[in-house]
Amino acid sequence: MISEMDNALDAVLEIFSWVGLGLGAVLAGLALVLYLFDGTWLPTRAVIEDAESGRLVRWFDEDGEVNEARLSREQEHALVGKGMADIFYRRGYRGRMRLTQGSPAVRAVGLLAAGLAGLGLLTLITSWVLLFVRG
Repeated sequence: MISEMDNALDAVLEIFSWVGLGLGAVLAGLALVLYLFDGTWLPTRAVIEDAESGRLVRWFDEDGEVNEARLSREQEHALVGKGMADIFYRRGYRGRMRLTQGSPAVRAVGLLAAGLAGLGLLTLITSWVLLFVRG
């Protein structure tokens, strides 16, 4: 005989499995869209220079043109004391650079999607185990 506590546990597991798998799938789709919109970022070596408006980074793109971008505070902090740095620039755009090839936003949404999908899968498996243990 199934008690009310068992019914409540089954309901909670059902809710977490649906929410985890559903939101995990939606966020995985969003991460894919963000990844596609992020574009292609190519690696290069850049020179860091001091300018009146702050620290600048200059590099040659794949077409041999010189690009430059002003460093953000976080980038300045990461590159303190360096004269050169390995950066990634956006293909087809001028003056767009970052220090990581992958987008932090895509990475965060992807990790959240994986976590929710993992939670959904774990609760689904737990629900099945309880179904067969009780039966």
